[in-house]
Order: sequence, then structure tokens, then C-alpha cells
Amino acid sequence: MKILFDFLPIFLFFGAFKYAEGHKEWAAAFATGQFGYLVAGGVVGPEEAPVLLATVVVIVATLVQVLWLKLRGRKIDTMLWVSLVLVVLLGGATIYFHSETFIKWKPSVLYWTMGLSFWLSPLLFGKNLLRVLLGEQMQLPATVWHRLNFAWVAFFALMGLLNLWVAYSFSTGTWVNFKLFGGIGLMLLFTLAQGLYLSRYLKDEPGADAESSVDSA
Repeated sequence: MKILFDFLPIFLFFGAFKYAEGHKEWAAAFATGQFGYLVAGGVVGPEEAPVLLATVVVIVATLVQVLWLKLRGRKIDTMLWVSLVLVVLLGGATIYFHSETFIKWKPSVLYWTMGLSFWLSPLLFGKNLLRVLLGEQMQLPATVWHRLNFAWVAFFALMGLLNLWVAYSFSTGTWVNFKLFGGIGLMLLFTLAQGLYLSRYLKDEPGADAESSVDSA
């Protein structure tokens, strides 16, 4: 459930873009009528309307996420705060200048921010962020925690570059598809690969052997 909540703005961005892309004239008229006062020149064209409306949706969705967590008294992850700041600043620039360039940079900046936090935390604070987050759930050698942390740093760095390559090498529609299916898909595959790597270090649950013996008896 949490992963669906975390990725909800991306799903909504994708849905809004695809709908507006299929109704460009309506999207342009709607965007101009509803958000023209936020746009330089006051008029939104059919080609720029889909990404502009999708950007409005993702800004609102991220704000609602933070507000929902606040009202329920739940902790808001640092990365969600960072994502909110980036989507408001870069999304706001996309809307005002009606330029998709700004919002296309948002995933890369977020990836690199996360990668930097994983990289700098051991150097500046002597703490491995992965160990802080997962240390209570699994016991691993220090060298393994170090490898995992470096793997995430490398993954986030490469994802940031890959996002920009897709953004500048293909159409906006292709980038939107990659943002949803490529970004989430690669994240899941990377997590699965790490799970397989960790399987050799994870010990059986205490008492598991005893339970097996009882069942056999």
C-alpha cells in the first residue's frame, strides 16, 4: 500500500498527460481558461498543454500527500519534502514558461539528491543510511552494508543520467512512458537484484529449524 501511495503522483501525472495528449485542443482551452494567469503570455498552446496540465496535477498530488500525512500525524520522509520542493519550483517554472524542460529535470535532480545523501552520510556523519533504515530488519556484515550503499549511490546516479538521455533524445510522450514504466520498473528490478544478493547473508528466522523438526515429527 505504501509503495502505491509513494508513486501516486507519478500515476496521476501519467494519466493526466495521456488524457490531455488525446484531447489537445480541449486541453489547451482548459489550461488557458483555468491557469492562463499563471502562464507567461496567458495562452497555452495545444502542444504544450498536456505536460502543463500533468504538471499542475503532480504539484497538487504531492501537496495533498504531504497534507494527508500531516493530518494523520505521520512522519513525512525527507525525500518527500525534497520532492515537494522540486516539483513546486521546477513544475512552477514549467507552467510559467510553458516549457517541459524544467519538469523533465525534476526526476534527475531527485535521483541525484538521494544518491548524494547516501554517499555523503557515511563521510560527513559516519552513518550508512541503508543500515539506519534497514538495520533493525536484517543483520549484515559492515562490508555488505558498504557495498549496498555504494550500489544505491551508483543506481541513483545512473538513473538521473538515463532520465535526461530519454528526455532529450525522445519525444515528451516517450519520456512520460519512461517516467512511469521505466523508472518504477528499473527500481523494482534493482531492488529484486539486491534481494537475491542479500539472500546469501540472511539467516533463517530463529526457531525455524525447531519448527521444521516438530512438523517432521
